[in-house]
Amino acid sequence: MACRISELVLECRDPEALAEFWCEILDFVVLDREEGCVEVGPREGFGGLQPTIILSYRDEPTGGPLPLHIDLNPTDQDYEAERQRLLDAGAKPADVGQTGEEPWQVFADPEGNEFCLLRARLDRL
Repeated sequence: MACRISELVLECRDPEALAEFWCEILDFVVLDREEGCVEVGPREGFGGLQPTIILSYRDEPTGGPLPLHIDLNPTDQDYEAERQRLLDAGAKPADVGQTGEEPWQVFADPEGNEFCLLRARLDRL
Protein backbone atom coordinates (compact mmCIF):
# COMPACT_ATOMS: atom_id res chain seq x y z
CA MET A 1 0.00 0.00 0.00
CA ALA A 2 1.18 3.54 -0.68
CA CYS A 3 0.07 7.11 -0.09
CA ARG A 4 0.25 10.21 -2.22
CA ILE A 5 -0.03 13.87 -1.42
CA SER A 6 -3.60 15.10 -1.87
CA GLU A 7 -3.45 18.48 -0.12
CA LEU A 8 -0.86 20.96 1.07
CA VAL A 9 -1.88 23.25 3.94
CA LEU A 10 -0.35 26.70 4.13
CA GLU A 11 -1.10 28.85 7.15
CA CYS A 12 -1.41 32.54 6.29
CA ARG A 13 -2.84 35.86 7.40
CA ASP A 14 -4.99 36.46 4.28
CA PRO A 15 -6.31 33.23 2.73
CA GLU A 16 -8.37 35.06 0.10
CA ALA A 17 -5.41 37.09 -1.20
CA LEU A 18 -3.11 34.06 -1.31
CA ALA A 19 -5.84 32.02 -3.00
CA GLU A 20 -5.97 34.64 -5.75
CA PHE A 21 -2.17 34.59 -6.10
CA TRP A 22 -1.84 30.79 -6.23
CA CYS A 23 -4.84 30.42 -8.57
CA GLU A 24 -3.20 32.82 -11.00
CA ILE A 25 0.23 31.19 -10.73
CA LEU A 26 -0.96 27.58 -11.02
CA ASP A 27 -4.08 28.09 -13.17
CA PHE A 28 -6.09 26.73 -10.23
CA VAL A 29 -9.62 27.62 -9.15
CA VAL A 30 -11.20 28.00 -5.73
CA LEU A 31 -12.69 24.61 -4.86
CA ASP A 32 -14.06 25.28 -1.39
CA ARG A 33 -14.36 27.91 1.31
CA GLU A 34 -14.90 27.28 4.98
CA GLU A 35 -14.51 29.67 7.88
CA GLY A 36 -10.89 30.85 7.77
CA CYS A 37 -9.86 28.52 4.91
CA VAL A 38 -9.83 28.58 1.13
CA GLU A 39 -9.00 25.45 -0.88
CA VAL A 40 -7.61 25.93 -4.37
CA GLY A 41 -6.82 23.25 -6.89
CA PRO A 42 -7.00 22.08 -10.48
CA ARG A 43 -10.21 22.66 -12.41
CA GLU A 44 -10.92 18.92 -12.26
CA GLY A 45 -11.20 19.22 -8.48
CA PHE A 46 -9.86 17.28 -5.53
CA GLY A 47 -8.39 13.80 -5.99
CA GLY A 48 -6.58 14.23 -9.30
CA LEU A 49 -2.88 13.99 -9.99
CA GLN A 50 -2.10 17.41 -8.51
CA PRO A 51 -2.58 18.17 -4.82
CA THR A 52 -4.83 20.99 -3.76
CA ILE A 53 -3.63 23.81 -1.51
CA ILE A 54 -5.57 24.76 1.59
CA LEU A 55 -4.86 28.30 2.71
CA SER A 56 -5.67 28.35 6.40
CA TYR A 57 -5.99 31.54 8.45
CA ARG A 58 -3.43 32.14 11.17
CA ASP A 59 -3.06 35.34 13.22
CA GLU A 60 0.72 35.33 13.46
CA PRO A 61 3.22 34.59 10.71
CA THR A 62 5.13 31.36 11.18
CA GLY A 63 8.43 33.26 11.40
CA GLY A 64 11.47 32.29 9.39
CA PRO A 65 11.56 30.10 6.32
CA LEU A 66 9.09 27.25 6.06
CA PRO A 67 10.60 23.78 6.44
CA LEU A 68 8.75 22.86 3.23
CA HIS A 69 8.48 24.86 0.03
CA ILE A 70 6.85 24.40 -3.35
CA ASP A 71 8.84 23.93 -6.58
CA LEU A 72 7.22 25.00 -9.85
CA ASN A 73 8.10 24.26 -13.47
CA PRO A 74 7.01 26.25 -16.52
CA THR A 75 4.52 24.31 -18.65
CA ASP A 76 3.47 26.43 -21.61
CA GLN A 77 6.20 29.04 -22.02
CA ASP A 78 9.94 29.34 -21.48
CA TYR A 79 11.60 30.03 -18.13
CA GLU A 80 12.14 33.77 -18.68
CA ALA A 81 8.54 34.38 -19.70
CA GLU A 82 7.29 32.38 -16.73
CA ARG A 83 9.65 34.23 -14.39
CA GLN A 84 8.22 37.54 -15.58
CA ARG A 85 4.66 36.24 -15.19
CA LEU A 86 5.41 35.35 -11.55
CA LEU A 87 6.83 38.82 -10.91
CA ASP A 88 3.82 40.46 -12.57
CA ALA A 89 1.51 38.40 -10.33
CA GLY A 90 3.20 39.70 -7.18
CA ALA A 91 5.99 37.21 -6.49
CA LYS A 92 9.20 38.75 -5.17
CA PRO A 93 12.73 37.39 -5.68
CA ALA A 94 14.05 35.89 -2.43
CA ASP A 95 17.70 35.60 -1.46
CA VAL A 96 18.44 32.41 0.44
CA GLY A 97 22.15 32.39 -0.34
CA GLN A 98 22.02 31.12 -3.89
CA THR A 99 24.90 31.94 -6.25
CA GLY A 100 22.87 32.62 -9.40
CA GLU A 101 24.22 29.49 -11.07
CA GLU A 102 21.45 27.22 -9.75
CA PRO A 103 18.91 25.79 -12.20
CA TRP A 104 16.13 27.57 -10.26
CA GLN A 105 15.19 30.93 -8.80
CA VAL A 106 13.74 31.43 -5.35
CA PHE A 107 10.67 33.65 -4.99
CA ALA A 108 8.35 34.61 -2.15
CA ASP A 109 4.57 34.85 -2.41
CA PRO A 110 2.80 37.97 -1.13
CA GLU A 111 3.10 36.73 2.48
CA GLY A 112 6.77 35.79 2.17
CA ASN A 113 6.40 32.02 1.70
CA GLU A 114 9.32 30.87 -0.41
CA PHE A 115 8.95 28.77 -3.54
CA CYS A 116 11.19 27.98 -6.49
CA LEU A 117 10.78 28.26 -10.23
CA LEU A 118 12.83 25.51 -11.86
CA ARG A 119 14.28 26.05 -15.33
CA ALA A 120 13.11 22.71 -16.76
CA ARG A 121 9.85 22.89 -18.66
CA LEU A 122 7.23 20.18 -18.05
CA ASP A 123 4.19 19.16 -20.05
CA ARG A 124 0.83 20.20 -18.63
CA LEU A 125 -1.05 17.41 -16.89
